[in-house]
This record gives sequence, C-alpha cells and structure tokens, in this order.
Amino acid sequence: MSRFVLYLDFDGVLHPEPVYRHPKRGIYLGVECVGHTLFENTQILQDALAPYPQLAIVLSTSWVRVLGFSRAKTYLPESLRRRVIGATFHSCMNKVEFDAMTRGAQVLADANRRGVSQWIALDDNDEGWLSAAESHLVLTEEKLGLAKPESVAELVTKLQEFNCP
Repeated sequence: MSRFVLYLDFDGVLHPEPVYRHPKRGIYLGVECVGHTLFENTQILQDALAPYPQLAIVLSTSWVRVLGFSRAKTYLPESLRRRVIGATFHSCMNKVEFDAMTRGAQVLADANRRGVSQWIALDDNDEGWLSAAESHLVLTEEKLGLAKPESVAELVTKLQEFNCP
C-alpha cells in the first residue's frame, strides 16, 4: 500500500521569493519582500493538512540541497516536521545530474522510487512538469505562495479528490 505524499517546496510556497543565504546574515528574504517573513504561510499549510494526519511530506525544496536534509527540516514547525519522511535530494546523489533536472522531473523520479501513486506537489515553478506529473501540481504564485486563497482551495480540492486517508 503506497503512502499519500505531499512534495513541499519552501520558497514561493511558505513565504515569498526571492530568498538568499549569506554566511553571516543567514537566510533572509529579498528586499522585494518587505513586510513578509520566512515561513509566514506555515499555519495555512498546517490548517489545510489537519484533516489528513496520515499524509507524509517529502521536501522538494532547494534548501535540502544547500543546507542538508536535517537542517532544512528544522525550519518547519513541529506539526509539519513530524510528517517529513525524506527529500527528493539525497547526499549520495550526483549533485550535477540532480541540478540539471527540472523540479517536476525530480519529484516524479522520487515518487517512482518510493512507489507513491497518490501525491501532490506544492511549488511555485511549473517549468518542466511532465504531463504525467502536471495533474499533481498545485502551482503557487512566487510572491504570495499559500497566502493566495485560490492556491489553498486547489490544494484542499486535490486532497479530497485523492481520498487521502
């Protein structure tokens, strides 16, 4: 029996794009995002997922590639963190090959590796999503992410359609 999985991007979903990393300043939002904070939309996601306690999360964010899986996961609140079962990128993977793949190809490859047939991807990038994966994508706007009610409504609809346990 396959698990129901949400592939989760951070930037453009849980907070606006762009996000930068500096050795001394740490991770911060670009000046275009004045008035916003990192992970400001996590409560929206928590509320949308609340009726689906068995739903697992796989991180599909570049944060894993840059910071590592364990560290990237710590940025999520506990209620989301405990759902996380892995990431699309693993340290044993060839970074150059992985980076050459589109996000859609990365997610589809991971879903195939895991044997997951019921999955949804939350991402602000629709480039390179193969037709086999397109119907699973909830595309968010990079400046609003899940703060856009239509994105949340689409996520909830997909969760209901897939009969998530």
